[in-house]
Amino acid sequence: MLPNALLEVLVCPKSKQALVYFPRGEADRDEADAFLLCPASRLRYPVQDGVPVMLMDEATEITAPAVEALLARARQLGLPLTRGDAAAGVAGTTGKA
Repeated sequence: MLPNALLEVLVCPKSKQALVYFPRGEADRDEADAFLLCPASRLRYPVQDGVPVMLMDEATEITAPAVEALLARARQLGLPLTRGDAAAGVAGTTGKA
């Protein structure tokens, strides 16, 4: 699990926008499936062995509908969607990252 202090400062290297952290993957099952999502860039960054891989070459580009589906899933899971939410530990917001 990534510390909140790190999540507060991490941004997408492409868009410089905030990220949505899925600490146990989209299915919310295993920390080995963790990733960071940048809705603005439509990039999904892997987290390998607890280390975010913030390289655009290592990110997976996803479609706009897939981004919307992931944001909806983040809301279902109560994940913070904005940097301020992550800093405050607030979950279940409707703001966009």
